[in-house]
Amino acid sequence: MKSRFLTGVSHGIPICLGYLSVSFGFGINAAASGLSTIEASIISASNLTSAGQAAGVGIIAAGGTLLEMILVQLTINIRYALMGLSLSQNLDKKFTTPNRLLASYGITDEIFAVCSAQKQPLTPAYMYGIILISMFGWVTGTFLGASAGHLLPQSISSALGIVLYGMFIAIVVPPARRNKSILFVAAASALLSILFKYVITAVSSGFSVIICAIAAAAAGALLFPVDEEAEE
Repeated sequence: MKSRFLTGVSHGIPICLGYLSVSFGFGINAAASGLSTIEASIISASNLTSAGQAAGVGIIAAGGTLLEMILVQLTINIRYALMGLSLSQNLDKKFTTPNRLLASYGITDEIFAVCSAQKQPLTPAYMYGIILISMFGWVTGTFLGASAGHLLPQSISSALGIVLYGMFIAIVVPPARRNKSILFVAAASALLSILFKYVITAVSSGFSVIICAIAAAAAGALLFPVDEEAEE
């Protein structure tokens, strides 16, 4: 068990380092939205979802409703449920229901990618190792970023806050260059977001995120349907 735990930790170190820098940007944005360092750190420790956290802090700052928050998080984070279902096909027999519940807390895009690449069945110890070190990087980066946001001048804080959005761009651009459907969905959601920001201003930020995500995804599915036979 100890060996698998340490293997998970070693596989999670690159994720930890990446999270450390990205969550620093989230901490900066959280501080700029009026959250304390402790509040920002608690959000990171209880969520582990960059896009969901960024949208959630925006809703908090705008004084959005609980319904908005629920719908936004459901829309943005539903992918984690699908990742969990995929990983469940490669779990070791040692995985009991409590183990599954604990491991589901730490499923992120990066952890899912690393776990999916493992040829051996995933053990609870391995999952706990990779999740623990990754969470450490995410929460530590948030704490440092939020602390800096409260101490640094506004101009520097604003410049550092772009780190989080840089991560989103880095995720979207490579697949968008290879696949025109992804490029279309990304461009459509960006245009809709601009429309809600400057034209249809009566719609709150939370609901605008929901509408943009669903509308762009639906349009992409209709215009670029996946050929199941070709995929197989």
